Amino acid sequence: MNTIPQSKRLSYAATDTAGQLVFAVISTYLLYFYTDVYGIPVGIAGTILLVARCIDGIDAPVWGMILDKTRSRWGRYRPWFLWLCGPYAVFGVLTFLTPNLSAHGKVLYSAATYIVCGILYTGINTPVTAILSALTPDPNQRVMLTTYRMIGSKVGVLIVNATALPLVALLGQGNDKRGFMLTMPIFAAGAVIMFLLAFRNLEEVVEAPKNSGRTLGSFGAIAGNWPWMIIASSTFLFWIAYVSRVSAVIYYFTYKLGRKDLVPLVNSLDIVSLSAVVFLPWLCRYTSKRNLWLMGLAGSIAGQLLMYFAEPSVPAVLASWIFAAIAGGVAMTLPFSLLSDSVDYGEWKTGIRSAGLLTAIGAALCFKAGSGIGGALPAWTMAAYGYVPKAHQTVSALAGIEIGFIWLPAIFFALALLPTLFYSRYEAMEPRIRQDLDQRRALAAIDKA
Repeated sequence: MNTIPQSKRLSYAATDTAGQLVFAVISTYLLYFYTDVYGIPVGIAGTILLVARCIDGIDAPVWGMILDKTRSRWGRYRPWFLWLCGPYAVFGVLTFLTPNLSAHGKVLYSAATYIVCGILYTGINTPVTAILSALTPDPNQRVMLTTYRMIGSKVGVLIVNATALPLVALLGQGNDKRGFMLTMPIFAAGAVIMFLLAFRNLEEVVEAPKNSGRTLGSFGAIAGNWPWMIIASSTFLFWIAYVSRVSAVIYYFTYKLGRKDLVPLVNSLDIVSLSAVVFLPWLCRYTSKRNLWLMGLAGSIAGQLLMYFAEPSVPAVLASWIFAAIAGGVAMTLPFSLLSDSVDYGEWKTGIRSAGLLTAIGAALCFKAGSGIGGALPAWTMAAYGYVPKAHQTVSALAGIEIGFIWLPAIFFALALLPTLFYSRYEAMEPRIRQDLDQRRALAAIDKA
């Protein structure tokens, strides 16, 4: 099997860098923006995050079916990078504007812009995962490409975490509303450029069977697809844990540790997760992908506990955060590669190849629903415990912040680990599945000739 050229690996990495330049700002700072910048009460802000994600999460299977039915001279998935990069960038900017509205108007505007931005993110991010199964039929090359994608994702997150708040402070000159208004167009422009680069350089080489793309038939690829169900359920629980932690980190360091100045550094330290991610293709030679996945989730749980016992030592908390980031990088990366393998399993079992639908639900829907719940739970918890924005927090409010930052993520990382225990048998079937599919495609090519 020929290896993927470096230019295409980097272009695939650019897709997730582009997406993160906008959505990492949303994932990390939107709750804080709503409560401490735009003046929306924390409980209502949490509800906006959850309701918006639930509403726009419905569009994930719709996008999946649209992708599977797409026919163009550029392929099924690649053209969406071209078609949606502009609208996605525009609504990324609109989400962080602060029009002078009534309290009710603020809630409606925030919910509307967030929902539309989320719908567009699904439309442009689902092809990032779906196209992987079309770039190469080789599971090992898919792990390699997923590693590059995760590197691109972490670079995007690093750029946002290292520069977003400093840019807001610099451009806003003490006015955070103005700062976010001027910062977001910079990130949005970078996203457009990178999506266009990916559109230009990527190429789909694996063709789907003729019956793929039928609206009802696409759901047939889910029937009995147990590896996909395992991946989807674990992914959903993982994102609840992960987003709960990143949503609460600014509150934890601001009010619990009294070090808001460290928030850009703390979020930027997520880049250390690459120290494990870059070795995944090599590690997969010596142990199974399931074992690495399980170890990543177990390490994520341990990282949460280490941060709890490290408090109030800021250096010890930072060291524990680094450990958690490394483990979380492994747990985050592998499911993207495994989803492509589950697409193969669905085609092998049913004859239907539905990469768009399976990845839309297994990646995009699980991410958005998990993120919505992960953003809402710490907000609701802080509201219940008496959090007041920009005020000296009570002992009760500080406990609520700790629950959102430490314990909610720990619980959901543990729940995400449970489905992975059942994945081994399906990973062992991959060589047989690949051989059978190669034979089917060879026969189909003969019949077509």
